[in-house]
Amino acid sequence: MRGALLVLALLVTQELGVKMAETCPIFYHVFTAVTSGNELVLDFLLTVVNATEPERTAMKKIQDCYVENGLISKVLDGIVMATISSSKDCMGEAAQNTVEDLKLNTLGR
Repeated sequence: MRGALLVLALLVTQELGVKMAETCPIFYHVFTAVTSGNELVLDFLLTVVNATEPERTAMKKIQDCYVENGLISKVLDGIVMATISSSKDCMGEAAQNTVEDLKLNTLGR
């Protein structure tokens, strides 16, 4: 279930036209904080991204699931994330978006 949510989050980010160069590092940092089980790190990162209270509550619930399910769930979801992130389609899309962003930044909007 969580793997599907992560894929959905990546797709929504892409569809909204948000720049991947800006959102991907944030996404992976928050994912790492969630899976780490460290509430302080998660709170800090959620403050950095200006998360709302409902978003904070949801992330902490997901973090609780990772803590309850232990290392195996973290490893399996990490494998899913690595597989998705390194897929041919994802890498191609990221490269295309980066080129488009560079063109827009260089030539102006």
